[in-house]
Amino acid sequence: MYTAFSAVYDRLTANVDYRRRADYFCKAISRHAGWEQGENRLLLDLACGTGTLSYLWQERGYDVIGVDGSEGMLAQAMEKGLGRERRPLFLCQKMEELDLYGTVDVAVCALDSLNHLTSREALRGAFSRLALFLETDGFFLFDVNTPYKHERVLSSQTFVYDLEDVYCVWQNGQCDRGRIDISLDIFELGREGSWERYEEHFCEQAYTYEELQEVGEEAGFELVACYHEDSFEPPREDSQRLVYVMKNRTLHHT
Repeated sequence: MYTAFSAVYDRLTANVDYRRRADYFCKAISRHAGWEQGENRLLLDLACGTGTLSYLWQERGYDVIGVDGSEGMLAQAMEKGLGRERRPLFLCQKMEELDLYGTVDVAVCALDSLNHLTSREALRGAFSRLALFLETDGFFLFDVNTPYKHERVLSSQTFVYDLEDVYCVWQNGQCDRGRIDISLDIFELGREGSWERYEEHFCEQAYTYEELQEVGEEAGFELVACYHEDSFEPPREDSQRLVYVMKNRTLHHT
C-alpha cells in the first residue's frame, strides 16, 4: 500500500505540526497514566507511517516500536534514522495482524490512521490484537476523523498540492454512510527534469463515538476519555477530530 504516496508523504504533510502533536500525546499519557514524560517506557506507534512521530517520542524519553503495513512508508522511516545512534524498532505489520515480541506500556495511533480500517471487522481485529500486546491497565490513545468531518467537510472535495517538485490532485468521493473513496494523482519531478505520474487509491471510514466505544469494549478496553481535537475539552457537535483514551482491561497470564 501507498507505494507512490509514501515517497511524497512528508512533503505533502509539511503543514502538520508534528512536534506539537507529539507533545500533546505525551501530556495526555501523563494525564492518564501518571508518568513523567518517557521514563524509558515502551511505546507502540501503531500505523507509524514515515516515522516522524516515532522519532519525536523517542526524543522525549520513550523506547519506541513503530508498526505500519506499508513497506514504502517504513523505508522512509528507516531512512530518517541514518546517522542516529538510537532508532525506533520498525516492523511491517497490518494493524489487525499485530504480532509483537512482548507487551508495551502504552500505544498511540495518530493522524486518523484508524479511519483507514474500513470495516468494523478490521477495526475489531486491530483492537483485539493490540489488547494482547498492551500491558493490563495500559493506555491506548488514538485520534480519528469524525462522521461530521467526513459528511460536512471532506465529502466530494478536491484538494490540490502544488509544490516545487510535487503536484498532487487529491479527490474525495461522496461520503456514503461515513465512507469516502479517495484517489490521488501524483506528479513528481524526476532527476532528469521530467515529470512522472503515479496513482493511489484508498478509502477512509468514519466511526461514531458509540461504535468505537462498543468495539473497544468487545476487545477488552474501557473508554476513559474523549477529547475535542488536540485539547482536553469535551467533544463538540462540529468536532472534526476526536482523541480517545482507552484502558486495556485484558488480563495477561504469565
